[in-house]
Amino acid sequence: MENGSRNRENGSRNVLKPMDSEQLREYGHRMVDFIADYYKTIESFPVLSQVQPGYLHNILPDSAPDHPETVEQVLDDVKTKILPGVTHWQSPNFFAYYPSNSSVAGFLGEMLSAGLGIVGFSWVTSPAATELEMIVLDWIAKMLNLPDQFLSKGKGGGVIQGSASEAVLVVMIAARDKVLRSVGKNALGKLVVYSSDQTHSALQKACQISGIHPENCRVLKADSSTNYALRPELLQEAVSRDLEAGLIPFFLCGNVGTTSSTAVDPLGALGKIAKSNEMWFHVDAAYAGSACICPEYRQYIDGVETADSFNMNAHKWFLTNFDCSLLWVKDQYALTEALSTNPEFLKNKASQENLVVDYKDWQIPLGRRFRSLKLWMVLRLYGAETLKNYIRNHIKLAKDLEQLVSQDPNFEVITPRIFALVCFRMVPTDDNDEKKCNRRNLELLEAVNSSGKLFISHTALSGKIVLRCAIGAPLTEEKHVKETWKVIQEKASCLLPK
Repeated sequence: MENGSRNRENGSRNVLKPMDSEQLREYGHRMVDFIADYYKTIESFPVLSQVQPGYLHNILPDSAPDHPETVEQVLDDVKTKILPGVTHWQSPNFFAYYPSNSSVAGFLGEMLSAGLGIVGFSWVTSPAATELEMIVLDWIAKMLNLPDQFLSKGKGGGVIQGSASEAVLVVMIAARDKVLRSVGKNALGKLVVYSSDQTHSALQKACQISGIHPENCRVLKADSSTNYALRPELLQEAVSRDLEAGLIPFFLCGNVGTTSSTAVDPLGALGKIAKSNEMWFHVDAAYAGSACICPEYRQYIDGVETADSFNMNAHKWFLTNFDCSLLWVKDQYALTEALSTNPEFLKNKASQENLVVDYKDWQIPLGRRFRSLKLWMVLRLYGAETLKNYIRNHIKLAKDLEQLVSQDPNFEVITPRIFALVCFRMVPTDDNDEKKCNRRNLELLEAVNSSGKLFISHTALSGKIVLRCAIGAPLTEEKHVKETWKVIQEKASCLLPK
């Protein structure tokens, strides 16, 4: 008991006030030191967390403390209890999914955004938040060489969403309402959505939320003959069939860098079909869009001029901390018609006189953070040339890995590498049994990831289990890639038939 009251007394000297600039200075410095030390030692942790489900319930109390604890106590618990349950996305040996980039510039912008603590839903709530967002999205649109219709000076413009899932949802809602305004709202059951079977599951979720009937979602098969890109003639056939059946084709999603294998759909050809059938054409370049700031990779978004909307995640491969998904539209009114609300308590002169953009009408929630700050800082503190070279370096490392894989007779590269993702597998052994081969590749995945030395993920392409190694963490160097390949080979040798 005595001990408890002494703790409380000590604690009361260090009690954090809700907002005190001197305490912020002291503890903010401590937190920055803590994070900097984490990055310094990040390679000492197993990349994929090795804890069991429910581990944290067993070591944290059942209820919140009644009295303040010290920052030291909390940071100790972060070290001993939280970090073991963290999968280290910024580790140089993180090669799973796609990267989620952090950077010093991004971190500083995030810090400033948290420090200012604004909620920028309409222009008047912080004019700088709205105007900076318009400016930096124009900057990046120009770096990508997007058509002028996507710039804020005309009817179009860019907006920061939380994720590519939100981006596809808001444009689908805009497209749905646009069509229903002309054909009548009772036609919802006739609206049809098209994509390849390589498209992210976010599209399916957007259909569920938008009320598109599941039987009206056309998921068209892509295969190895086109390296898993959508064939325009397949789309044309599906659209023609639906028109004959009295349905209304209204939305097409094309991909630049699919999740499974970075497949790139032929945007120009798909866009023509979309245009001639008055469909909304959305391009999801969540991962690979970043690479298209390099002139030598810009070709992969050729045809984007036929699109109505274009999306890329700056938080994947553009040194900008999560969350920061960039969406450009050619017609901002399609968004605002579908998503705007104008309650009395939000009315103000600038909005009523139509002098400003209110980003609340370009997204699902009302509230939004000052996310453009970190993007602005990344662009200014690194500059376009540094960002291009950053991406080129990862692509070079992926090329090197692809070469190592193709030189090993026990492995094969499954789809040609385009960006910084290498898709490969252990080859079937003499009996050519695909089932056995799939099982062996899953065993290899498990062995590699449970070693804690690296983290890769998998997918299935044409029924084959494929291992994915996505290079893109800011700390990854050549030595990490070489070491990764060594670990994969070692684990594979234990699985090969003797």
